[in-house]
Amino acid sequence: MNLSDRLRGMLETPRASAERSSLSRTFPAEAPGVLAHDTLEQTLGGEWRQQGRARCFVVERRTPPNVTYGGVRVGEMAGRLECAATHAPLLTPAAPARPPFLFFDIETTGLSGGAGTYAFLVGCAWFCDDGAFLSRQYVLANHRDEQPMLESVAGELARAGTLVTFNGKSFDAPVLEMRYMFHRLQWPGARLPHLDVLHPARLFWGTAPVRLPPRSLGGSRPADGRNLWGGEQPAFAADSTQRSCSLIALEQHILGANRVGDVPGFEIPARYFQFLRAGDARPLGAVFEHNRLDLLSLAGLTARLLQLLGDGPGKARNAHEALALGRVYQRGGLEDRAVEAFKRTMSMTRSMQESQAAPIRVDALRSLACAARRARRYHDAAVCWRELLDVPLCPRNAAREALEALAIHHEHRVRDLGAARAFALGSLNAAGRTSSGERARHRLARLERKLSNVQGKKAEEASDNTLFTAVDGLTVTVR
Repeated sequence: MNLSDRLRGMLETPRASAERSSLSRTFPAEAPGVLAHDTLEQTLGGEWRQQGRARCFVVERRTPPNVTYGGVRVGEMAGRLECAATHAPLLTPAAPARPPFLFFDIETTGLSGGAGTYAFLVGCAWFCDDGAFLSRQYVLANHRDEQPMLESVAGELARAGTLVTFNGKSFDAPVLEMRYMFHRLQWPGARLPHLDVLHPARLFWGTAPVRLPPRSLGGSRPADGRNLWGGEQPAFAADSTQRSCSLIALEQHILGANRVGDVPGFEIPARYFQFLRAGDARPLGAVFEHNRLDLLSLAGLTARLLQLLGDGPGKARNAHEALALGRVYQRGGLEDRAVEAFKRTMSMTRSMQESQAAPIRVDALRSLACAARRARRYHDAAVCWRELLDVPLCPRNAAREALEALAIHHEHRVRDLGAARAFALGSLNAAGRTSSGERARHRLARLERKLSNVQGKKAEEASDNTLFTAVDGLTVTVR
C-alpha cells in the first residue's frame, strides 16, 4: 500500500466505505478493458450525439399521454398546464413566466456546491403536442466530455420560455453556472424566467407548526372594548403539523404517486464514482430513473399549482391552499380575488381544530384588514382587526398591530378618544421595549393631552353657561 492509499483510507468516512462496499457487492466490477462507452449504450439505451468536434451521451425517454402517474394521466397533466399557463407570471414576479416550460433537474457528485462539484447528469423534459412527456438526459461519461455536454444543454435551454426547477435557484442553477464559467461559456439560464417550484410548494403545502409565544395576547374581549390585552393567557403547546416539502413527499401527498425501488439520494454520487472507476454503467440505471421521475413529479406539481391559480379559491382543498392563493393574488395585484380567497379561508377554518385554525385565521384576518384599509374601507378594516383580537391565542405581534390600527382608527376617524386611549394602552403592553413601544407611548401621551383639553373645555363651557341672577332676593340658577 502506497502513501496515497494510506491517506485515502484515513480520510474515508465509515459511511462512504460501507456504501462503496455495498455497491461493489451489488454491481461487481467488470474485467479490465471494458469500455464505459459500450456499457452506456447497452445498459441505459441511449446514444452518442456529436457536438462540434466532441460528442456526449444522451438518454431519451417518452412517457405516453395515456400513462397514469399518481392519480392523473400524463396527457391530462399536459392539458392542465396548457390551460393555466397564463397564470404562471403570478409565481415569477421578477420575470414573468411564459411557455414553453422546460423542466430541469441535475444529479451531482456532491451537495456542497463549489468548483469541485460536477453535474454528471442533466435532465431536461417537456410536454409534446400530443400530451406525451419527453425527457432528455445528458450524462458526463468522463471529464473531457463536460464542455460538449454543457453546449448540448445550452441548446435545450435556448428553446425554452421558462426554466422550471425544484430548489434550482439555490442549487441547480448555481452549480451549472459555475461549470459554464469554468469553461468560459455563458450560462444560458440567466436570460430565462426561473420558476422554482419549491417556494410556492412551501406556501401551499408546507404547513408550518403553530409557533406562538408562551404568553400570547388576545382572547375574548369585553363588551366595552377596554381590555388592555396585558393579562396572562394559558400557555399553548405548538402542534406538530409541519409537512415535509421534499419532492418525494410532495409527489406522494399531492400527486398520489409512490415510487418502488427508488435509489436513495445520498447513494447517487457513489454509484457515479463506481461507474467512473469500473466502467460499469449498471449502477447508473436507477439514477436515470430517479432523475426521470423527479422531472415528471416536477411537471405534475407545476400543473397543479397553475390549475389552482386558474380555478380560484373555490377549488382549494383546505384552508392552507385558500390562504396561499390569497397571498399569491395579493402579491400579483389581484385584490378582489385575494379578498375572495381570504374569505374562503375563514369559512374553511370553521371545520378545523382550534389550535390549527387560529394561526390561519390570524393571517387571513390581517390580510383582509390590510386590503380594506388600502381600499379606504376603514370601518371594514376595523371590524377585521377587532375579530383578529378575538382569535384565541392571538400572537403578540399580530395583536400589537391590530391594537395600533384600532387606536389610530378611533382617534382620527371615529373621534372616540376614550376607546383610542384603551387601544393605545393595549398596544403599549403588547409592544414592550421596542420601536413600536416608543410609537405607542408617543400616541398615548398625545391622547392624554387631547382628553385633558376636552375635559378642560367642557368645564369652561359649563362655567360660562351658568348664570346667577337675583330675583326678589332669591338666587336662581339658570342653565
